[in-house]
Amino acid sequence: MSSQFGLLKTRRFAPFFATQFLGAFNDNLFKNALVVLLTFQAAQWTALRPEVLANLAAGIFILPFFLFSATAGQLADKYDKALLARLVKLLEAAIMALAAVGFGLHSLAVLLAALFLLGCHSTLFGPVKYAILPQHLHPDELVGGNALIEAGTFVAILIGTLAGGLLAGAVAHPAWIAVGGLGVAVAGYLTSRGIPTAPPPEPGLVINPNPLTETWRNIKFARENRTVFLSILGISWFWLYGALFLAQFPAYAKNVLGGAESAVTLLLATFTVGIGIGSLLCERMSGKRVEIGLVPFGSIGLTVFGLDLAWASPEMLPAAAPLGLGALLAHAWTWHVLVDLLLLGMFGGFFIVPLYALVQLRSAPAHRARIIAGNNILNALFMVVGALGAAGLLGAGLSIPMLFAVGAVINALVAIYIYGLVPEFLLRFIAWLLIHAAYRLDKRGLDNIPLEGPAVLVCNHVSFVDAVVIMGASPRPVRFIMDHRIFKVPVLSYVFRHSRAIPIAPAREDAAMMERAFRAAAEALAAGELVGIFPEGKITETGEIQAFRPGIGRILERCPVPVVPMALQGLWGSFFSRIEGRAMKKPFRRGWFSSITLLADAPIPAAEATPERLQAAVTRLRGDRL
Repeated sequence: MSSQFGLLKTRRFAPFFATQFLGAFNDNLFKNALVVLLTFQAAQWTALRPEVLANLAAGIFILPFFLFSATAGQLADKYDKALLARLVKLLEAAIMALAAVGFGLHSLAVLLAALFLLGCHSTLFGPVKYAILPQHLHPDELVGGNALIEAGTFVAILIGTLAGGLLAGAVAHPAWIAVGGLGVAVAGYLTSRGIPTAPPPEPGLVINPNPLTETWRNIKFARENRTVFLSILGISWFWLYGALFLAQFPAYAKNVLGGAESAVTLLLATFTVGIGIGSLLCERMSGKRVEIGLVPFGSIGLTVFGLDLAWASPEMLPAAAPLGLGALLAHAWTWHVLVDLLLLGMFGGFFIVPLYALVQLRSAPAHRARIIAGNNILNALFMVVGALGAAGLLGAGLSIPMLFAVGAVINALVAIYIYGLVPEFLLRFIAWLLIHAAYRLDKRGLDNIPLEGPAVLVCNHVSFVDAVVIMGASPRPVRFIMDHRIFKVPVLSYVFRHSRAIPIAPAREDAAMMERAFRAAAEALAAGELVGIFPEGKITETGEIQAFRPGIGRILERCPVPVVPMALQGLWGSFFSRIEGRAMKKPFRRGWFSSITLLADAPIPAAEATPERLQAAVTRLRGDRL
């Protein structure tokens, strides 16, 4: 597949993408049409104030996520997800028929019941939406597939919100809103017919009807893998942070920018387009694999541009008459605000897409849908807590720009906390940044690195950053055995220490350290980890591969695991190599973005992995390019 857009031509993705797009569109079409209708015609429906009705509608829609997400996760693990998608679309059509009855009877109670059921529809579809992707997509398509889903969802939300507002003001009778929604639901059902089967991982699962105990069990499933659980917390934080900005757009457009209703649409559209662009860029920036190094990059942008948005917001009272779109765009600060919102959305895409893909990839297949359900519950909880916190701060007199600044600062603190708990995120970011800031890395044959289970990676040793390059390119964390002097190199030592690299010294220097290193390597392999080693024992001083030492044999004697030969090309002569005798003495000696290549070959069984055979394999891989 040349790019993520090629997935839209495949039957295993396109029907599902269309189904979820139409579902998100319909949710927001009906919800926003109802809110607009009740806002401008509240007296015809109820004695409640419009702002109360708007918040009541939002609460009713999100309530099913708390009540039924746990059940939805069980259903998605027990039954064929393609069948569930079709049943959910039939439910959606029935809900729109009920809404038509509500409009016909002029009954607010029936309409709110339809809105509640529409929330149930989204709740039931949520675990299907994310748990089905790993069944239909290859591992190297997960990032691209998630990017398209996220971009499509936000575009559907935007278009549905705009269409709902327009429909509410344009139709002669509000029942036409439900008729329009019914048409979208029928279209969604027809597209769902094309979704290939997705067999359940646990067809014998007994459904637990208690949402409280099942919710706790789902969260326990997620906590079995610490990285998955913290990724879920990161996703939930993103929804809190994003909702904090989105909820303020109407008041921000009116009271800070001094704009009319069209300004709200402009802000929403800019933010949504940014998320779409950021999501779609993830595949290119990550090399078609789950690159969690993009997550810290995204969090940095979310903080920087959140703070800049607060700083760029004008300190002025709105004009006596709201500014139209043309008058608003005539101000330089409007463009500053729009650029900040666009970049906020883009970095949000960098943040959220790898996290969703990581949860899918590292969740136990038997529990994946229930873990996604737990994620949805936490998302909803975080959004409610964020809304209450924002309401409290605004009620205490905080301005909207200052609320954005407070959110951005808290985002930085949350990021520091999460990356402190799971250094893998930050380490991958450092490795990703080094590779993309200094080199153009070409990766070949890395699918030979097993996605599960223990293995030893062996590679030629050209420079001080060899381990960082391999760590940044590997689909899994690697624990390197490395010379204790390289382990202590300033700056790089932070990466090596937190990646749990294993320092080693020659027996003549420190026999005890050598023994500890071999013991640590054996423990890592026994735990199913990847261990990396440079069998030459030191960085080359000539560019040529030196004789492989027998240490690899000692490792394989204790743990006979497959060995993956790897080779680096293009690093000889770089700033970090020992060309001319000493490394790091002449910056930019090969210019910025010099081309380097990392190659991997098929694993060699432990019984055949002699130092001589491994050296021959690495030499053949490297070829003539130093």
